[in-house]
Amino acid sequence: MIEFFSDFKILWTIAILVIAFFTRLFITQSLKKIQLKFGFQQVRIIVTNKIITILIYSSTIVIVAFIWGVDEKQLLIYVSSFLTILGIAFFAQWSILSNITAGIILFINYPVKIGDTITILEKDNNITGEIRDIGAFFITLKTPEKELITMPNSVILQKNIKYFPQPN
Repeated sequence: MIEFFSDFKILWTIAILVIAFFTRLFITQSLKKIQLKFGFQQVRIIVTNKIITILIYSSTIVIVAFIWGVDEKQLLIYVSSFLTILGIAFFAQWSILSNITAGIILFINYPVKIGDTITILEKDNNITGEIRDIGAFFITLKTPEKELITMPNSVILQKNIKYFPQPN
């Protein structure tokens, strides 16, 4: 009887893993179609795909843990401990958290995108360059002199910016 039940767990685990794999595959294909239909940048689709993949596989791990008999209270304690440690780490490095948040804002809801040329307006020294990358912590600019400059995302949100969008 115990062997049958453990085989049943294995079958359910395999089924959940297969469902997660095909769900991820379906979403990846859908994102490619959305990119073609609406003209989103490849970089945004890649980042969106990574986030969705992490969510799918995190959910899969939780479901498989429940199949194998992990107690909800134990899982809740583990998750809350992990989030507490993560929160303390982010609080200790507040500038890192603000840069990550600024990176998300720049990526999702800001008029500039990769390939646009911007000028960061400062009192004494304006910085002009083409946006090469918008990362979790920094934005990378390539100046007309072919220099690469990285600036923290939170600084980009705090400064006045003049931008020259790419022609469509």
